[in-house]
Amino acid sequence: QVQLQESGPGLVKPSQTLVLTCTVSGGSITANNYYWTWIRQPLGQGPEWIGRISYSSNTRYNPSLKSRTSISRDTGKNQFTLHLNSVTPEDTAVYYCARQGMAYEFDYWGQGTPVTVSS
Repeated sequence: QVQLQESGPGLVKPSQTLVLTCTVSGGSITANNYYWTWIRQPLGQGPEWIGRISYSSNTRYNPSLKSRTSISRDTGKNQFTLHLNSVTPEDTAVYYCARQGMAYEFDYWGQGTPVTVSS
């Protein structure tokens, strides 16, 4: 059973960088044919795909966030990390990490972590 757990600050000031880490257990982030993704959902809105890092460390980002987003990984800790620069209150949301298969289905999710951007 694969489990994912997000961690990071619940409150970030405007213009700062949001850093969230997803720790994976029960499966390796280097296992073939999986993508490790970040998704967020602002209150009262639909989910927004932020980006992903593949089993081979290739990355792809939402074009609307690409200039501010970076996803990296630590294979020794079986973690992947989101960096979102220059945050504004519009980045306030619940942030989720998830595993995505090659058919683009999301099969395992973290519980989500709320992030508020406010001074």
